[in-house]
Amino acid sequence: MKLPPYAELLGAALEFGADGAPLIVMPFGEDVVGRPGFLQGGAISGLLEVAAIAALRHALAEEGGARVKPINVTVDFMRGGRDHVTRAAGTITRLGTRVANVEAVAWQDDRDRSIAAARMNYLIERD
Repeated sequence: MKLPPYAELLGAALEFGADGAPLIVMPFGEDVVGRPGFLQGGAISGLLEVAAIAALRHALAEEGGARVKPINVTVDFMRGGRDHVTRAAGTITRLGTRVANVEAVAWQDDRDRSIAAARMNYLIERD
């Protein structure tokens, strides 16, 4: 599976969890720094979007693929992202014929302590 081009700017890489679901990993570095020692909010938001798209593309791959376009995105920041590797995963809450609802979470050391979460709606254009 190919990630969106923005993932490369973030330095993000694709991994797969034990359940086979896509997991996006972003290292801490100068390209994603906001204030010293912390991740920039836009980088966190971008990581969440990449994770949501990866989850959606993974689910749609069985159907032969589709194009997805964001309708809206809401991001909640829970705590500052520190100078650690950040991971994100998306979960599809509804996959309809034309619209998908996806949630994504980002965390660092402990998956149960999210640094941010997002809810996104995507328009699906099947091939």
